[in-house]
Amino acid sequence: MSVLLCFHAHPDDEVFLTGGVMRRAADAGHRVVLVVATDGARGECPDGLLAPGESLAARRRKELEHSAGVLGASRVVTLGYGDSGMAGTSGNHDPAAFANADQAEAGARLAAVIEQERADVITIYDAHGGYGHPDHIQVHRVGVHAERATGHDAVYEASPNRDHLVRLFAALPEAPDVRPPDLETFGLPESELTTAVDVSAALGAKRAAMIGYESQIGDFGPMLAMPGEQLQAAFGTEWFRRRGGAPGLEETALPLRATGTN
Repeated sequence: MSVLLCFHAHPDDEVFLTGGVMRRAADAGHRVVLVVATDGARGECPDGLLAPGESLAARRRKELEHSAGVLGASRVVTLGYGDSGMAGTSGNHDPAAFANADQAEAGARLAAVIEQERADVITIYDAHGGYGHPDHIQVHRVGVHAERATGHDAVYEASPNRDHLVRLFAALPEAPDVRPPDLETFGLPESELTTAVDVSAALGAKRAAMIGYESQIGDFGPMLAMPGEQLQAAFGTEWFRRRGGAPGLEETALPLRATGTN
């Protein structure tokens, strides 16, 4: 059995970028650990959804637990940092926000979980955080600190495949609502990626996790309305760049040992 540890910024991020590999790893008998940096308190939420006295952070924690169960995570670790909000918003300046956390200290906290779990494979984000969100960029930086602290050599940057998205949206011009902010800078170009994992068998779990995030329906709603073929094209493959690996899509799976081997 191997241990897959996925490090994410907010509750719900795990679904987009690693939900499929998490479910596939769990189904293959591996241990899956999900680490989430922030409480997601600065996200948007539909009016009237929260119960009286319920905070968005508390609601998103419940949704996170549901998602983790659907995606096969055996353990969820929340680091408890404040949500920094989207780039250019007031939350970016909050001293308690994850974007302003000491990177070495946060990296040490992540490294402690990595070592405790004896993680075999770790996922973080690319240096731009996929689309420039301050918390996503910080996940990359903190993840790199943890990588160096542990000497880990199987760290993968989860990232959208920019060229795949360009091709996808060129073929689907009628779906502007699900376009990322800027296709010119979103994710990484295909030439820089190393790993493409077919997660089509886990699409049912990914969709179920999306549905469970009622507070984030603004993000997931357009995806849930997509026909099955379009959903498959958009979310049926998860993409990574192995840190230290040579560019070129040569890997089709994360290096998790076959169950029952040492």
